[in-house]
Amino acid sequence: MQQPQPTNKEISLDTKRYIVSKTDPKGIITYGNDYFVEISGYKQAELIGKPHNIIRHPDMPKILFKLMWERIQTGQQMVAVVKNLAKDGRYYWVYTEFESKKDRLTNNIISYTAFRKAAPRQAVETLQPIYAKLLEIEAESGMEGSRKYLLDFLESKGLSYDEYIAGLLEDRGLMKMFFGAMKKLFG
Repeated sequence: MQQPQPTNKEISLDTKRYIVSKTDPKGIITYGNDYFVEISGYKQAELIGKPHNIIRHPDMPKILFKLMWERIQTGQQMVAVVKNLAKDGRYYWVYTEFESKKDRLTNNIISYTAFRKAAPRQAVETLQPIYAKLLEIEAESGMEGSRKYLLDFLESKGLSYDEYIAGLLEDRGLMKMFFGAMKKLFG
């Protein structure tokens, strides 16, 4: 399936609804809730069995996904603010918490679940220039260059990645309650 051409049109997400998707350990979609299907613009059958990067927007720096994979493959959780691409080329911003599910007998990861909500506008406006700079660096010196820039940026703030993202998200208490409820429902 060919990647859609991005447009400058943003999809306005319902702040009361959530997007949930699950993948196998290789990132192949195994489940998408109704809102994920609706917002992505793909039919359920077009999503199931496809790599999750089918919705990756080209404005997103690859280093963020590399860091995400490094963390979730070790069973760590991660929250990220992500610009996704719908089938028709429109985009939408979400904050996502990724969770790994392990087999109780082997302790091997058997799936990943992504729980998403509409990203706060302030977080998006803060991150857009940072993401643009990371993309520029990736084009010039690859992911190692963008990793160094990101780590130096965070160090200059005296924050870890998690602390920086948490500081951008509003209602962190509500966010924690939301993700807790979603994990119980879909976990």
